[in-house]
Amino acid sequence: MIIPSWLWAVFTITAAGAQTLRNAMQRDLIANLGTGGATYVRFLFGLPFAVFFLMLVAFGTHQAPPLPGLSALAFTLIAAVSQIFATALMLAAMRQRAFVVAIAYTKTEPILVALFGLIVLGDRLSTASAIAILIATSGVMLMSWPTARAQEGAYSWRPAAYGLVSAAAFALSAVGYRAAILALGLTNFIVAASTILACGLAIQTALILVYLTLFDRDLLAAIGRLWRASMTAGFMGALASQFWYLAFAIDTAARVRTLALVEMIFAQIATRRLFRQETSRREFVGMTMIIAGVVLLLWG
Repeated sequence: MIIPSWLWAVFTITAAGAQTLRNAMQRDLIANLGTGGATYVRFLFGLPFAVFFLMLVAFGTHQAPPLPGLSALAFTLIAAVSQIFATALMLAAMRQRAFVVAIAYTKTEPILVALFGLIVLGDRLSTASAIAILIATSGVMLMSWPTARAQEGAYSWRPAAYGLVSAAAFALSAVGYRAAILALGLTNFIVAASTILACGLAIQTALILVYLTLFDRDLLAAIGRLWRASMTAGFMGALASQFWYLAFAIDTAARVRTLALVEMIFAQIATRRLFRQETSRREFVGMTMIIAGVVLLLWG
């Protein structure tokens, strides 16, 4: 299959846009389900749509989804568990007084993705791409770092540790999913990406259901009662993941996750339109750095 060199960028930007919408929908669920419940929704209600996407792909390509081998399953399991672990750390950070620092540290993910991708898959980057990752990551950290007013008590070790470990887990998840897709050894990258998406969400859904059944049945019941609102968020989550995985199938996870930082700009635009919040000078500089890094990434 001949793949246009620019297609990964289209997939990534589409995924970032869908993820911005999914995040907005999840915020609406926080009031009734809490942060944890709203987060679980993306996995629980994303699985049916992932399976549906896989069926559409199989029908459209006339190619049955493969049965993943041990290598693909192992990478998928590692990626799925790492993603849940990273999300749990993010939730723990939100309960900290200085959670904004933790969130800022999670933005180091693209650098860690580049390192893990090199170690696990041998994914090498050009000098221009490496510089682009550093510039864009610095820009997004600048946007995320707490203001002087919010820095009281911010520099403790715990939020920094939460942020860095969460970033590492998200990075391991991204590289793991790309490794799983490649391990299938399929020439049709669409079938490969859709297969791993369904497998990954199936693993995550099973783990979350077991956890909620054993430790938080009230939250599980609350999620069930809000299934209509949750379905929309689940659909957007599965749609975003579908495009993430398509991008992982045809380019390095480092380049994909760096370009994905445009989500910060999408979120900033949405914030201004929905909440009439002005963009600060520092946020403007950060967005400029992200754009500069993205341009260099695409050029490099």
